[in-house]
Amino acid sequence: ELAGLADPPPRAAITLAATDPANPYGAALAWPAREGSAHRPGRKAGALVVLVDGALVLYLERGGKTALAFSDDDQTLAAGCRSLAETAASRHLQTLTIEQVSGEVVYGSKVGRALRQAGFVESTRGLTLHRTARA
Repeated sequence: ELAGLADPPPRAAITLAATDPANPYGAALAWPAREGSAHRPGRKAGALVVLVDGALVLYLERGGKTALAFSDDDQTLAAGCRSLAETAASRHLQTLTIEQVSGEVVYGSKVGRALRQAGFVESTRGLTLHRTARA
């Protein structure tokens, strides 16, 4: 039967510190171009990168208030946001609130939908993952 072939393959997602040697961006690879955004990714202390199948999907600036998205594919964003939530839980990071994605308010964005699916909830400032609400 071919029914199982319709299921997409699992995505390999990982969240790393932007300065982690395992992050190829800004070292072995150039950061992907972002037109129309004043924010630029960099290998900065406190920043995070989310890679899905080896490609940069999200860049979170130090503190996580602002993020840059490098994909608009729903499945890719879902895998990346799950990785971000799992990493925050496993590293016991404090409450994480994302206010803007690629210069826009996070609430109505594709990234916002993926963050909600990963366990983030609406707060007065943005979408928040509470430390106490995590597994």
